[in-house]
Amino acid sequence: MTETKPEDKPDIQVKGITPRIIEDEMQKSYLNYSMSVIVGRALPDVRDGLKPVHRRILYAMSQLGMTHDKPFKKCARIVGEVLGKYHPHGDVAVYDSLVRMAQDFSLRYPLINGQGNFGSIDGDSPAAMRYTEARLHKIAEEMLEDLEKNTVIFAPNFDNTLKEPTVLPSKLPNLLINGSSGIAVGMATNIPPHNVTEVCDTAIKLIDNNEISDDELISTIKGPDFPTGGMIIGRAGIYSMYKTGRGKVLVRAKTHIEQKGKEKNIIIVDEIPYAVNKSELVKEIANLIRDKKVNGITDLRDESDRKGIRIVFELKQGMNPETVLNQLFRQTRLETTFGVIMLAIVGKKPKVLDLRNIIYNYIAHRKEIITLRTKFDLDKAKARLHIVEGLLIALRDIDKTVDLIKKSKSVDEAREKLIANFNLSLEQVNAILDMKLQRITSLEQGKLKDEAKELMEKIKEFESILASEQKILNIIKADLEEMKKKYGDKRRTEIVEQENERVSDEKLVEEEESVITISYHGYVKRTPVAEYKQQSRGGKGIIAAGTKEEDFVSDLFSANSRDNVLFFTNKGKLQWMKVYEIPKTSRQAKGSALVNLLKLEENEKVTTFIPVKNFSGYLIMITKKGIIKKTELAEFSNQRAGGIRAINLRDNDELVNVILTDGKRKLLIATANGFAVRFDEQKLRQMGRSASGVRGARLREKDEVIQITASEDEDLLMSITENGYGKRTKISLYPMVNRGGKGVIDIKCSERNGNVVAALALKDTDDVMVVTKNGISIRFNANDINVVGRNTQGVRLIKLDAGDKVVSAVVIKGNGENNS
Repeated sequence: MTETKPEDKPDIQVKGITPRIIEDEMQKSYLNYSMSVIVGRALPDVRDGLKPVHRRILYAMSQLGMTHDKPFKKCARIVGEVLGKYHPHGDVAVYDSLVRMAQDFSLRYPLINGQGNFGSIDGDSPAAMRYTEARLHKIAEEMLEDLEKNTVIFAPNFDNTLKEPTVLPSKLPNLLINGSSGIAVGMATNIPPHNVTEVCDTAIKLIDNNEISDDELISTIKGPDFPTGGMIIGRAGIYSMYKTGRGKVLVRAKTHIEQKGKEKNIIIVDEIPYAVNKSELVKEIANLIRDKKVNGITDLRDESDRKGIRIVFELKQGMNPETVLNQLFRQTRLETTFGVIMLAIVGKKPKVLDLRNIIYNYIAHRKEIITLRTKFDLDKAKARLHIVEGLLIALRDIDKTVDLIKKSKSVDEAREKLIANFNLSLEQVNAILDMKLQRITSLEQGKLKDEAKELMEKIKEFESILASEQKILNIIKADLEEMKKKYGDKRRTEIVEQENERVSDEKLVEEEESVITISYHGYVKRTPVAEYKQQSRGGKGIIAAGTKEEDFVSDLFSANSRDNVLFFTNKGKLQWMKVYEIPKTSRQAKGSALVNLLKLEENEKVTTFIPVKNFSGYLIMITKKGIIKKTELAEFSNQRAGGIRAINLRDNDELVNVILTDGKRKLLIATANGFAVRFDEQKLRQMGRSASGVRGARLREKDEVIQITASEDEDLLMSITENGYGKRTKISLYPMVNRGGKGVIDIKCSERNGNVVAALALKDTDDVMVVTKNGISIRFNANDINVVGRNTQGVRLIKLDAGDKVVSAVVIKGNGENNS
């Protein structure tokens, strides 16, 4: 921009017009506007905690005589009074401010008593001002007390026809007890409300010892106390706001858990965070449940009424309520952060204040109020004593007084004679002339003498107060004690003594060994291992899972409740979940649909579950057509919404099985037609996450891979067929070959046996669980099955009903690991 030189200024000679550089004019005008908004509208005064509009509303109501013990008046009348006399802005702004001062969910201690519809915590608008009525609360009258005693400065109103107070005497520390929020130009304030008892105690402590340490002062006030209750998590944010004037307070809804039925729980929300719209909160949660972003909730109801808030969440059977609560806190406004900026006007300037400075400024304000009030009372007492003394002088010689008045031709002459004869002032003479004849009785004279004595005692007391700062401070303390007694109540907001961190889901879950089952149609459930009793081989078994018609259990594994679960699908994708996030149910229940827990595409189904405690080791993947891939597990540790690609599949191929190894195992690929290919894992090179893999087994016609297992030389291989037969064979009997071979016969797939459905590496101490498509399971010790040769048919493991088939089997090891 080209600099304007003085000689370049336009030579304007028009009367009343002063030439100005536009940059200077814009700067000055914007600064004036900014300060007008900051001081005159948006920020509260540190002394009374009020913005101008709130102060004007309270003052106008007091001028209208709308005290707590008088009848209500229409809000339209109040708004009109404020607009016409003190606040030349929109009526909506004034009415909204009035409404907020009457809402018990907005102010911790409402200043206005409203009658009618003043809105709700659901965000409902108040009724029009012509329908609602209001009057001052008693606590607001404490704010206005002594206003008539010249305790504050009165300034001209907007049209210079009236005067209004620039601040209220404020017997209560309103800035802290009711808080304030506002956005000015380039700055904002957000002060939380507090409990009146705690604030008064803190102020008293500072009065008693102005050298008190910050930590000791802060220890007296527990923290913000919101009108809507809730819980504050941790004290770090509270300490910061009191120490520096800024901080972040984590506010959480208050909830409790009720049991409904044997294994079903419901979560009840009793209180919500401050300034959260309840109806919007419920709608937000409903949308998250619909979009499957919050799992485990079957029903959501808002049962709130006049007695309080009650939001009900019904959970799925077996769902851990603490886990669901964690989801809600993490994703909804049941947990919010209240950002504190304790900014207020101090001496006509905005300033961020810590706790000490806020209370110090309040005490300084009250010292000034009490000093000015005492001076007013002293002057009034002295003036009255002067009058009383004049009356007593006249009454002592009443005959002479009456005679002087009778002989005077006019009032003025009477005044002059009384002044000359009794040495009285004009005020005393006027009082004598205005005195009623009844005052000359001895009784009335006695009353005047008593009044004079009382006035002299008051004057002495007032003078002693003005001469002693400590007496002024004692009066402030007495006022604060009185406020505590009148308005003190219990805290509504609970402060939880822990770090400002959300408790992790894992810490809320008890460690437990569980069996996870999945049905062919995609239903999953979690059941404690203890519910499956050990039986001998050849028994009928027990119900492992309830299934709907034409559904059957297709897979199962055992895991600890805190383990991670990797879900691999037939399309080569991977998704993650914690074991405890799978709904816990009984053996007979069918479980929850995986589509409600995972994001699956059309025709996509889960083929393998792998529980992992940490992301170390290697994943070995095998496809239906014999393609194998080895990838480090750590490459799959970063979870993504919707999952990631685990293997790139070729045409018409599917991922059938994935196992976790340490990289040094012997691998065995089993096929449906009873063949096995065994080779050393170390001869399988490691590949990246996006690779497609290499040939693992060369398949015969109409054959396909059903499983891959990792083993040690001393392990045994349990082969199980679809018709309920199986055998155990030493793995060492299977020759080691190169990757990609055709393999050798593992078990004869005769008409009696049917095709192979599982090939498991195990030890004598392991248990085996076999599951059929009708949901029947049997669990037995592996040692119950004799060890036989490689090329044999095996023995019966489970008696099957007509039409039933074995679909899956799992090894349950002593330490809770599994290999399915």
